[in-house]
Amino acid sequence: MTATAITIQEVAGPFDATTAGSEDFTFDASAGSSGNSFVASGRELLLAYNSGSVAATMTVESEDDALGRAEDITAYSLAAGDYAVFGVGLTNTKGWKDSSGLIQLTTTTVDIKVAVLRLPAGFGR
Repeated sequence: MTATAITIQEVAGPFDATTAGSEDFTFDASAGSSGNSFVASGRELLLAYNSGSVAATMTVESEDDALGRAEDITAYSLAAGDYAVFGVGLTNTKGWKDSSGLIQLTTTTVDIKVAVLRLPAGFGR
């Protein structure tokens, strides 16, 4: 499967200059069962929005960690109009990113829109 890359949108830091519209972000249509991916740095939030009129699901694939554990987020259901955010646990360590450094996801419909926001370096320290 060749996944479509999701463009990562950077979040401004606490002392970065901001202007009207500079903190806006956009959702893109997911690629459905063809899959999407993004490069993991460990500071990303994955946002999802179901713009359709019926429930749909998304799956975030995990990779086995050093102890052989994998914990996919499987068939996470989004009702019509629902939003969801995933971040805690989508890290830059083995367990989520694959050998190419990517986090992979699929959706049951392109009605699920996705966005990836990257928090500033040093956030939360």
